[in-house]
Amino acid sequence: MISRKAALVASLVALAFCFVWSGGAFAAWGAKELDTEKVAVTFEKEVARGGYKVVSTEELKSWIDQKKEMLIVDTMPFEDSYKKQRIPGAVNFPLPVPEMTQMDDKTKAAFEKLLGPDKDRLIVFYCGFTKCTRSHNGAMWAVKLGYKNVYRQPGGIKAWDEAGYPVEKAK
Repeated sequence: MISRKAALVASLVALAFCFVWSGGAFAAWGAKELDTEKVAVTFEKEVARGGYKVVSTEELKSWIDQKKEMLIVDTMPFEDSYKKQRIPGAVNFPLPVPEMTQMDDKTKAAFEKLLGPDKDRLIVFYCGFTKCTRSHNGAMWAVKLGYKNVYRQPGGIKAWDEAGYPVEKAK
């Protein structure tokens, strides 16, 4: 038979194990949920305004692995981001963070040239991370210009890197 002291120690060890093991669940149960909700609601509103679709990091990786015909556009600054690391095969078209309500004719012409004449072409935009709106601007403007198969990968290069997927870097 187990002594009371041994039973108490065993119970405390088991309880401590439960707290450590479920730490992620307890950490998720905090003030940060409001921040997550804000990001989610803002993101949903951007997607609705932009009229484009969303692709997860994992799904984009599977499209690349399947050699799906598509254009992947990195919307981050060339020197600060694109040169350092990018999703394999991505081309660069830097866009600003604030939502673009207008696009000048020169930028619009360069953008349309990059996207090409096929309005049904699969095009995926990404930037740095979910709160970054550069990819929103790219996807939204592609839709405004008549492209129909437009996606935004919201997690950006940060999610890509966290998933452990390969990146390209400038030579």
